[in-house]
Amino acid sequence: MTNTELLERVIAESGLKKRWIADKMGLSEYGLSLKIQGINEFKTSEVSQLCELLGIKNLSQKEDVFFAKLVD
Repeated sequence: MTNTELLERVIAESGLKKRWIADKMGLSEYGLSLKIQGINEFKTSEVSQLCELLGIKNLSQKEDVFFAKLVD
């Protein structure tokens, strides 16, 4: 499950606009928003592409953002 809060922070820190990111990924801005919010899931290829766009190279950070564990 995507850690929405952390992903939003990483995007903000990157300085990239969501519209630009969505365009580069072949998504609508709304489609990207649904994935960021966790309503729709990112495909593996989209995770890789987004990591490249955002400069996420550390496996630990990638796991923290895209493969967060649910805690009750």
